[in-house]
Amino acid sequence: MTGRNPRLRRLRGGDTPRTGRRRGAQPKVVALGGGMGLSASLAALRRITGDLTAVVTVADDGGSSGRLRKELGVLPPGDLRKALAALCGDDEWGQTWSRVIQHRFQSQGELHEHAVGNLLIVALWEQLGDHVQALDLVGRLLGAHGRVLPMSAVPLELQALVRGHDPARPDEVGTVRGQATVALTPGEVQSVHLVPNDPPAVPDAVDAVLDADWVVLGPGSWFSSVIPHLLVPELLDALVETRARRVLSLNLAPQPGETEGFSPQRHVEVLGRHAPKLALDVVLADEAAVPDRESLADAAKRLGAAVELAPVARPDGAPRHDPELLAAAYDRIFRMHGRIGPWR
Repeated sequence: MTGRNPRLRRLRGGDTPRTGRRRGAQPKVVALGGGMGLSASLAALRRITGDLTAVVTVADDGGSSGRLRKELGVLPPGDLRKALAALCGDDEWGQTWSRVIQHRFQSQGELHEHAVGNLLIVALWEQLGDHVQALDLVGRLLGAHGRVLPMSAVPLELQALVRGHDPARPDEVGTVRGQATVALTPGEVQSVHLVPNDPPAVPDAVDAVLDADWVVLGPGSWFSSVIPHLLVPELLDALVETRARRVLSLNLAPQPGETEGFSPQRHVEVLGRHAPKLALDVVLADEAAVPDRESLADAAKRLGAAVELAPVARPDGAPRHDPELLAAAYDRIFRMHGRIGPWR
């Protein structure tokens, strides 16, 4: 329900629209996602703004995060850890701490494959009893160039309706449960939803979206890291109501399992079906990953967006974003589509 947050009610009540920050100020940017896709976006964005907030999905149930979640009943810390690592600086302090929190123990016992950062984050949650305060403290320790927030304060289960999950019944639609399973599911994902289906958003995350100049959604695992943000009602309300400009950053290639065979325009269409009230301003895609530019432009236009094509992939041909190239693309978009400019 739109307006359940007091900030949303005030915005709808006729606040003066943001006309842009003063010349020379840095844009306030909020990036939403999870996993390696969000990390790539943050590594780029921290190069062009010092006012950066990551809002991270909390539905992971695999690996170290899944084990901690099951044993202690906590939020899965893994994607939050990856976001913090991506925000570490390039100096010796930042790179050392980035390696430390990403380090995984190798043993024959219970610590095997646990990430140091996961244990640190969970320990601070237990010590402080506050998810946001603990993550802010880890960020200060790491010298992170930005803030990391969970999208919700309760652990979430991702469920997907999948056609042909059972190869013996290719036309049958069944339910697949758990983010780790959805990410690798055979068959064709039709839609996803969260359990509980009306989870509360973290208030600081809602406020960050409302206060932003730019919101960046994606890249990342489409159904398991990107779209879940649109399934948290208060967060979706904020994304719809904010006066920030909204960028959808597309993946470089379909992901085996959940988006196998998807074209760039289909990624846009699927996102639009999950949040039909959400308008976008820009869809960013790698120019070499778009064989049918007209179809992508048509799909983007239906959501109110223009398409920006740029070389953002690593030059070695790996389907991974290059931080410098992606930063250049974001910077150009912020300058071209912003209300004022330049930012820096």
